[in-house]
Amino acid sequence: MKLEPKIIYEDNHIIVVIKPQNIAVQEDASKDIDMLTIIKDFIKERDKKTGNVFLGLVHRLDRPTGGVMVFAKTSKAASRLSKQLKDKQLKKHYFCVVNGKPQIAENRIVTYLKKDEKTNTVRIAPKLEEGSKEAILEYKVLETKSKLSLVDVNLITGRSHQIRVQMSGQLNVPIFGDFKYGDKEHGGNLALWAYELTFVHPVTKQNMKFKVAPSYENSAFKFFEETIEKIIQ
Repeated sequence: MKLEPKIIYEDNHIIVVIKPQNIAVQEDASKDIDMLTIIKDFIKERDKKTGNVFLGLVHRLDRPTGGVMVFAKTSKAASRLSKQLKDKQLKKHYFCVVNGKPQIAENRIVTYLKKDEKTNTVRIAPKLEEGSKEAILEYKVLETKSKLSLVDVNLITGRSHQIRVQMSGQLNVPIFGDFKYGDKEHGGNLALWAYELTFVHPVTKQNMKFKVAPSYENSAFKFFEETIEKIIQ
């Protein structure tokens, strides 16, 4: 079955899409369909291109995480957006639903994380341990209902599995549906969604902001739909 990307903005330089949950950003060992291939194939067919389609991967989302992403359609746009990411000018906000409630309702977390490539897991590590990388995020609890909390996360560094590990390992509130990092009770989709993306257009220099609500089906986000919709509007 051929998947078509959900495009929310496109011009000659960039394409902004909604990445569904449980689809990889680029091809991995599983050889499952991935976002880069989906978008490239769509552009190739739509625009009747005979050669290869250039598509620059600027930032990533973990496979179980969905939300808004920008891809570059030219090498110049890719380079400029990548610089914005490095300079922390490309900003990403996430919703997550966690088990319990963080003791501090609003805070900035700085830890060091290390990834085990063999097991594809990440852990909090000492600063001086070889391979550990600084991981920074800011969070704010938006609402709490029946032992669950909706949290807004401003991701500063964007390490692999960062939000999942810091919520579980640092704050002791694992994300709903995150079996890998501490939620052994709940099934369904991982309750982590990239809802807002802000950056400067790489060519026009216009400020760009995109907001996308998560799917409420088979997800803990359904408990917080009213609050989410107010923020998205």
